[in-house]
Amino acid sequence: MKRTIILLSACLIGLASCKNTAEPNVYSILTEVNAFQTKADAVAAVNGVYARLKQPSGISDSYQYYAGFQMAITDFTTDIGHSFQSGDISQLSDAQWSTNNKYLNFAYQHQYKLIADANNALVNIPKIKTLTEAETNQYFSEIKFLRALAYIDLTDEFGPVILITEEEMKNPDYSAKTTPASLEAINTFLINDLESAAANLPVNYEGKAIYPTNDVGRVTKGAALSLLTKLYMREHQWQKALETIQKIEDLHQYELYPTYAGLFAESNKWCKESIFSALADALNDGTELMNHFGPLNNPLVTDRWQYYAVSWTFWNSYAPNDERREMFFYSYKGTDGLQYMQAPAGQTTPPEGKYYLPDVATKKYADPAGSKTYYDGHGIPILRYADIVLCKAEALNEVNGPTQASIDLINSVKARSKATLLGAPGTYTKDSLRDKILQERGWEFFFECKRRADLIRMGKYQEVVNTYLKSVGKPASIDIAKHKYFPYPQTQVDLNPNLNNAGRL
Repeated sequence: MKRTIILLSACLIGLASCKNTAEPNVYSILTEVNAFQTKADAVAAVNGVYARLKQPSGISDSYQYYAGFQMAITDFTTDIGHSFQSGDISQLSDAQWSTNNKYLNFAYQHQYKLIADANNALVNIPKIKTLTEAETNQYFSEIKFLRALAYIDLTDEFGPVILITEEEMKNPDYSAKTTPASLEAINTFLINDLESAAANLPVNYEGKAIYPTNDVGRVTKGAALSLLTKLYMREHQWQKALETIQKIEDLHQYELYPTYAGLFAESNKWCKESIFSALADALNDGTELMNHFGPLNNPLVTDRWQYYAVSWTFWNSYAPNDERREMFFYSYKGTDGLQYMQAPAGQTTPPEGKYYLPDVATKKYADPAGSKTYYDGHGIPILRYADIVLCKAEALNEVNGPTQASIDLINSVKARSKATLLGAPGTYTKDSLRDKILQERGWEFFFECKRRADLIRMGKYQEVVNTYLKSVGKPASIDIAKHKYFPYPQTQVDLNPNLNNAGRL
């Protein structure tokens, strides 16, 4: 709880001593007595939970949770992400993380910060006696969705974790050494929350009285159903996933955006493909995505770090006709006059006038037509319709094997980028079509925090990542028996010995 902000007392200093102490002037005060009294207080509490999806600018580094760290632990720990920078980020891309890796620490910390803010709001919003039942249901549904998102991310990354709800916050015991809840218990809790949210959320916010404007970016019924779909997919509950996807389709709210490049233009923060995103504004709550993803010495996107990039192995997997291949800075003349490019096979030393890039930067969060400021306004897609389309193709394949329906769904995503379409269903087995879907998801969703979960769900994490590591001369270090989950951060284990890392390292 925020406490009093006061003007400190001032002493009038005389020749001998302090002769008078001024009374403090209290300019503002927020306590449990006067907080949570109005609808505006409730909206502020809800908005505060949304803000945890990324670190607001002006408060430490602005690339936390979905503004950067989430991408680091979900894509760099696979065959896609690569960084030539030293330190914790390169350890992730070499599959050599430890209990002290800062990206794992910050991911765990910020996901629980969101959960704490959500629980606090759920406890205190009912104290506002002027709220209608519809308003309370709306705010609770938004909060429960956001809390469910954090718990799904936590359990994707760390497996069994401590389940803290608003009930524990009513009488908190901050010294408790709580045992992590089982995944089954957490999943049951999340399904109940997401079903409740879906039942109470609007399809969209056009003309809704609770919020005075069409608040695109707020959680909708489609967002709650989509997150529930992702949970069912993770648990291999294919039929439930298909039933939930049908409910999403019945809303008639979503469709694929015409072009892949346009989908990620900074000028296009929201469109018919958007289901839920962490939105940003360069002036008010910008992120540092462009700094981290921007290319080295590029004349259009200047003064950036190429801290987050993809491996050349991944970029080379695109066919030349796939327009998604053009979403990268793979060849350009730099501001230093050198030609920046991929090293030809077998060459390591560039000739005069050339620079061999160690990896390849993406335009997905470094639109050349976008912000030129330190903080940018790039939105981060968390749920978009292409994901649901490919989830449906995957679930259909798991239930029925290759069918024309699943092929058509995959091809609808491919066609948007003019990629070569898949052939007839008889060309594939269930296993080979699963591999095609996995490959398509990599090409489509790189740096959207999905790759590691996709590989694990499809049983390919160890095989794919070790093959990639060996191809770049690194040890094949992934053992799925150990590495399905990350180790709990050492700082958390020190506080709670019930967070046991045995078998995770």
